Amino acid sequence: METKERTSGWQYKTEEEKQLAEHIIALEEGALEKWFKGDTSGYAQIWSKRTFTYFDAVETKRLEDFASMADLFQRVEGKLNAKSYEVRSPRVQIGIDMAVLTYQLFAKTNILDIDYNCIEVFQKEEDGNWYVIHSTWSIIRPMEMDFSKLKDIV
Repeated sequence: METKERTSGWQYKTEEEKQLAEHIIALEEGALEKWFKGDTSGYAQIWSKRTFTYFDAVETKRLEDFASMADLFQRVEGKLNAKSYEVRSPRVQIGIDMAVLTYQLFAKTNILDIDYNCIEVFQKEEDGNWYVIHSTWSIIRPMEMDFSKLKDIV
């Protein structure tokens, strides 16, 4: 993935907001870097153990807590690899001890080439660190997706 200023194109009120946005985007990009090498530990580190929910394009219901992610981690660990991927237009909207990261992800993987709209809701927890409390990955224009190539991994 190419290195560039992550927060370009969006105006933050203060330098502190801009630095927080850079930090949150870096957390997500670090998790993605591992994810696309078959390593689920990046998301295991940034997803809240205290309060977490998840909507995924291939799940029929919301997953209600971090513990429910164990099955997904098991299915993906060591199996998913990206030939290439790109994070486009990341934007962080900041509130008091909460922030919403939205971006588009374009990934060419060993399983399926897929384009996502991603929403990550971060919250500053008691330990002073930022964690994702809700994650949604939805397919961009799902009516145009060909799922016939989807393998039995996920």
